[in-house]
Amino acid sequence: MASGTAASEAVKIRRARKADLPKIIALDERVTRVPKTEYWRDLFDRFSEREQGRAILVAESNARVVGFAIGEVRAWEFGSPPCGWIFGFDVDPEFRERGIGSCLLDALTTFFRGCGVSTLRTMLRRDDTLIMSFFRSQGLMAGPFIQLEKDISE
Repeated sequence: MASGTAASEAVKIRRARKADLPKIIALDERVTRVPKTEYWRDLFDRFSEREQGRAILVAESNARVVGFAIGEVRAWEFGSPPCGWIFGFDVDPEFRERGIGSCLLDALTTFFRGCGVSTLRTMLRRDDTLIMSFFRSQGLMAGPFIQLEKDISE
């Protein structure tokens, strides 16, 4: 583990269980300041361990969920061959800069390789410098696609 981590504070990366759901919801809300309970419940229902190509991983320290990573293999959207998409990722602010994010990303990468894909993708806000810096430090860079959007509220 990186500096700042006590020797007794081992972090384990594992598949999320239903009992982790309240902890993940609380961590996500603490970080984003947006309650998304129904979103998370629906996600857990769709991402059961029986599903191929989908994973919710948690980082656990002393029985406390201190991070999570969520991804799935997606294929053929806009001509893209199958690749691993990360669409949920966070580490408890109290546990950052201890290598937990790297461990989560490594575990998710291993999962995706086991699914037969060789490309990893994610999407994030341009102004989210924290997660941008993390992903770039892990070797992710701009890919071949660009996101377009239009306000359709009227």
